[in-house]
Amino acid sequence: MSSGKLIIFSAPSGSGKTTLVRYLLSQGLDLAFSVSCTSRAPRGTEQDGVDYYFLTPDEFRRRIENDEFLEYEEVYTDKFYGTLKSEVERLSSEGHTVVFDVDVKGGVNIKKFYGDRALSLFVQPPSIEELSRRLHSRGTDSEEVIQQRLQKAAYELTFAPEFDHIIVNDVLEKAQAETLSVVNAFLNEE
Repeated sequence: MSSGKLIIFSAPSGSGKTTLVRYLLSQGLDLAFSVSCTSRAPRGTEQDGVDYYFLTPDEFRRRIENDEFLEYEEVYTDKFYGTLKSEVERLSSEGHTVVFDVDVKGGVNIKKFYGDRALSLFVQPPSIEELSRRLHSRGTDSEEVIQQRLQKAAYELTFAPEFDHIIVNDVLEKAQAETLSVVNAFLNEE
C-alpha cells in the first residue's frame, strides 16, 4: 500500500453526502473516487463501475468469504454494501487521494483501519424532519423504505462523534465551502 491519504464521507441516507462528494471531486484536486459494491439494483441512471459495482447477493457473499472487502455491511436482508480492498489499492498505487462515500459503520471501520492516513467526515442533516422532506422529494423510495431510512438515520446520528469532522448540510453552498476547506487543510498536512 502507498502512503496516499484517504477521505471518508459518511452520513445517514438523504443527508447530501453524495452531492458533497461530487462537488469535491469537481474541484481539481488529485482525488479518485472509490466505487463501492452493492447487491441492490441500480437506481435511475446509475451505471455499473461508475456509481457502484453491482453484484448479486451470492457474489457478494463469495467475496466476503474470500476476504476481498475492506469493510462491508448487510444493511437490509440481501442488501449489501462494501468497499473492495483491490479498488483502494489500485487508486492508492496510482498516487491518488482516495475518496469514500460509505455508510456510517463503514466509515468508522475504514478510519480505524487507516488511522491518521484518513480524514473522516460525517455529513449531518439539519434535522430528522428535513431528512424526511429530502427523502420524500427524491421520489425514489416507497413510504415503508423512507420510514426504515429515518429510523436508521436516528441511530446513525449517534456515531457522529467518532468522526474527525461533522459537516451540517443545511445550506449547500456553506457545506461545500466547509468541506473544501477541511479537505484542503488535511491534504496540505505533512
